[in-house]
Amino acid sequence: MLKRHSLDAVIIGAGVAGAACAYYAARAGLSVAVVDRGPVAGGTTGAGEGNLLVSDKEAGPELDLALLSTRLWTELAAVLPPDIEYEPKGGLVVAPDERTVKALRHFAEGQRAAGVDAAEVAADDLYDLEPHLAPGLAGGFHYPQDAQVQPARAAARLLAAARAPGAAGAPAAEVYLGEEVTEILLDRGAVRGVRTRRRELLAPAVVNAAGTWGGHVAALAGVTLPVLPRRGFVLVTEPLPRVVRHKVYAADYIADVASGSAALQSSAVVEGTPSGPVLIGATRERVGFDRTLSTEALRRLAAQAAALFPVLADVRVMRAYHGFRPYLPDHLPAIGPDPRRPGLLHACGHEGAGIGLAPATGALIAAALTGAEPPLPAHPFRPDRFAAYPAATDTPEEQH
Repeated sequence: MLKRHSLDAVIIGAGVAGAACAYYAARAGLSVAVVDRGPVAGGTTGAGEGNLLVSDKEAGPELDLALLSTRLWTELAAVLPPDIEYEPKGGLVVAPDERTVKALRHFAEGQRAAGVDAAEVAADDLYDLEPHLAPGLAGGFHYPQDAQVQPARAAARLLAAARAPGAAGAPAAEVYLGEEVTEILLDRGAVRGVRTRRRELLAPAVVNAAGTWGGHVAALAGVTLPVLPRRGFVLVTEPLPRVVRHKVYAADYIADVASGSAALQSSAVVEGTPSGPVLIGATRERVGFDRTLSTEALRRLAAQAAALFPVLADVRVMRAYHGFRPYLPDHLPAIGPDPRRPGLLHACGHEGAGIGLAPATGALIAAALTGAEPPLPAHPFRPDRFAAYPAATDTPEEQH
């Protein structure tokens, strides 16, 4: 027999975006349920590095979202358990030549006008920040607002906080894992809840926080959202002393993030972790949900990391992992109510920035659900802006 629940909202997806939506909705006094076909952080979140970045975003809506999230992550780090490994270690972007330094200088000028703290670092001073950097670099920029968390733990702790009964009798969030949403229930064209194989969850609002599979969930509601998977690999080294102090990456990483190319792209992104291993990224390519190991992608990552930090050349790589970033064509997430389907909201399409942008996304969704003033303008993230784009053709089953 189907079990019925009366809720304010159902959130599809137990990654960090869905967990943040649940957290801020519960704090606003709403009764919510989170449903996911897998475990907490079983998709893109669990395959992420945990980057909380402002350094790679040009002035505009995404940077505004990142700056809000930067403030919110600081607040969350003070109330969530320390095992989320929040580390405000800062980022360092390095340039191989003076031409690239000039490009980074222009990029940083726009960021500073938006509220980013970006400090130019002369070539000789780079080694005070990172003693093991390769010689011969022309300079760089230091971004003290960049930080990192352990993404799966952050998602789990946000969900746990949402499930705890709130002050003044606020309801605890319900969580249903291992239950795939098979239908979004409609009544006279408006959303009225979801159905899984075990239950119906009735609510006047459904939040699509399904990450890379956000296009599939949107289709269940009869609307189009052209989310595509963009595969990325990460190398994990043996535990080391803290040879890399910041998140360090080459300037071409910024161009790769902004690119719409489907081809394999790679640029060195290197960072230490509190537990010792060094994480090495990042690659991007659109190959559907193909999970085949790419030796070329791994080879490029290893070579580029060793070129940036020669000390890593003889370090053992213990494992490699990969995941799928939820890519939207204009590189902005879809956040907020979908006017094409009353009661449907979206919180997906963050590509590789979902960990960092999750708190601001959750705050925007909570404001939309309660009718409160949003913390920043939500119009740039409107979900119906993709009328000229075809629907995504990859299906969730293709991930297996």
